[in-house]
Amino acid sequence: MIRQLVRGAAAGALSTLAMSAVMLAGQKTGLMPGQPPKHIVRAALPGHRHRPKPGENVLGAAAHLGFGATCGAAFALLTRGRGAGVPLGVGYALLIWLGAYQGWVPALNILPPASRDPARGRPVVMAAAHVAYGATLALAVRAMRGADGRHDEKEER
Repeated sequence: MIRQLVRGAAAGALSTLAMSAVMLAGQKTGLMPGQPPKHIVRAALPGHRHRPKPGENVLGAAAHLGFGATCGAAFALLTRGRGAGVPLGVGYALLIWLGAYQGWVPALNILPPASRDPARGRPVVMAAAHVAYGATLALAVRAMRGADGRHDEKEER
């Protein structure tokens, strides 16, 4: 189980980097104002929840990487002994997106729900970023499981 957690966390961290590339591209093209992880950290730090704070960019990136690694570890455990296919990874990532951007993020008054976001490009970019995360996660978990010559069925024993 520890091996699965470590592999999943590594796959999740790698997948978060792929996701972040999509998010940065969305910001650079003007589709998305700012990075959601930065907004989340900004709200968590002392002071006004919607005003810039020192260190929020670095803390946002670290929190995003940690969250991605944690979700990757959970995915590896949930799919242990089963195929971690790309459609499953994408579905898993889109559920994370829905839970966050239709759920806890708006509930904490950090960003509006994706369905009512005035920044019309943000939900599209974030959904695409989560698709990239999920696809990369599934491929990375599968590759890491095969790295030592073991297959999913053998890991179940």
